[in-house]
Amino acid sequence: MSDPIDVLKKDLHEAEVRLLGELRDLRRGQRAKAQDRPPPQLTLGQKIADQVAATMGSWSFIIIQSTILLIWIVLNVTAYVQRWDPYPFILLNLALSFQAAYAAPFIMMSQNRQQDIDRLQAENDYQVNIKAELEIELLHQKIDELREKEVMTLTQAVNDLTALLKCQQPPGA
Repeated sequence: MSDPIDVLKKDLHEAEVRLLGELRDLRRGQRAKAQDRPPPQLTLGQKIADQVAATMGSWSFIIIQSTILLIWIVLNVTAYVQRWDPYPFILLNLALSFQAAYAAPFIMMSQNRQQDIDRLQAENDYQVNIKAELEIELLHQKIDELREKEVMTLTQAVNDLTALLKCQQPPGA
């Protein structure tokens, strides 16, 4: 009669193999879908949001804007031309507030889209990690089985050698 633990091991092994097969099929299906589907078409708003975020997040934008601000301040402090925005620079503050008010939503839209892309990639990574974990577990199980077979073979060889030695010993020795 079979040992209940052996039956349980066999059932677990079969469930793991079945689950691993399902994960492999699922992964193959995802790869096929990913290869078949064209990259998502961006709407005009998404393209604009990405372009604004890329432009405002660049060193060239920071350098150009800093240069313009410096020129603005120098021209108004020295009164080289005409003082169109004297010292507290209220017009400059208004312009920068206006820029920030319009830039923030564009940048947030671009970040939200990137967050969705990152979430999908994290889901995919999670599924790959589960598959890898199952495959590693199966490899451990195979190594354990090989080790058990090796121990059984060695035990049998030792028993055979012991029996052979007992047969070769002269009686009364």
